[in-house]
Amino acid sequence: MGNFTIPVGPLHVALEEPMYFQVNVEGEIVKGIEMYAGNAHRGMEALARERNLFQNVVLTERVCSLCSNNHPLTYCMSVEHVAGIEVPERALYLRTIADEVKRIASHMFNVGIGIHVIGFASLFMHAMELREKMQDLKETVWGNRMDICANIIGGAKYDLTDDLIAYMKQTLEEIKKPCEEFLHIYLTHPQIKARTEGIGMFPYEQAVYHGSVGPVARASNLNNDVRRETPYAAYDRVKFDVVTETGCDVRSRAIVRLREIFESISILEQCLRDIPAGPTVCNPLPEIPAGEAVSRSEAPRGELIYYLRTNGTLKPERLKWRVPTYVNWEALRVMLKDCKVADIALIVNSIDPCLSCTER
Repeated sequence: MGNFTIPVGPLHVALEEPMYFQVNVEGEIVKGIEMYAGNAHRGMEALARERNLFQNVVLTERVCSLCSNNHPLTYCMSVEHVAGIEVPERALYLRTIADEVKRIASHMFNVGIGIHVIGFASLFMHAMELREKMQDLKETVWGNRMDICANIIGGAKYDLTDDLIAYMKQTLEEIKKPCEEFLHIYLTHPQIKARTEGIGMFPYEQAVYHGSVGPVARASNLNNDVRRETPYAAYDRVKFDVVTETGCDVRSRAIVRLREIFESISILEQCLRDIPAGPTVCNPLPEIPAGEAVSRSEAPRGELIYYLRTNGTLKPERLKWRVPTYVNWEALRVMLKDCKVADIALIVNSIDPCLSCTER
């Protein structure tokens, strides 16, 4: 059978993101691929230089909806490093709580979409039902289902009452068993196993070579997590395991995300139990001097880096960020090589790509 080229995208390649692939195939087998990510440029970094340091907390939360807590959190940490601001202990716990709630919702969404691509409609609905629990929790605690506005320079923008802490504990308890059942189905169902095992292989050596991050790297047994390597917020005060898998395939990447949900639940329970009393924001804030700083956090998709340079005025001289999809994108060339055309969407979804983050 001869070679020919087919277009895939630019929309609905698993996710509603502007991705376009020119796929060279031999029969049903992918032999080469050209990847184009774009059409989502919003000039966010230029916009940041036109706003003051405080307004940029709001702007950075709009970079991406699924990672919308990590962007302002990492940005705030950069400003705090430049100014030497010490964040109150209670605010560190509040930041960690917001971070992990967003991680559970993001992971369940990605795994659910992967199951939807497989065609397992009932389990997809089950994933969305579990995610909805976290969406309801976000709306109750923060008043919004996506952009929760939890961070502010010098602390947290919200606080938890005893009633809210009790409600969060109850919600976490309610999702434990359904999450365990969901993981069991994912691990044992023959349809899922047939469609995901050995698909989109990304060996450990390739993960190291490409500098992959997040669940994509950890599913290739690359043990790396910013929360443990360079703890921020209250991550050095809680116990958790860095989840890794050795399968290096689509299945392993989903299993890493599902098991990380249980680690997130554990982190949340520890934070809700140990959160100290006290102020939630540094007051008064010092002047922001000239300087520069780099901050990192572990977003649901992996390592997120912010670089900030200030010149003593209220507007940043330079603000730049590197998102997880930027480094995981090239992994697709390895994963898609010699795969079947029918597996392209499933493999693309397995890196949990976000073009609104990457191109901004």
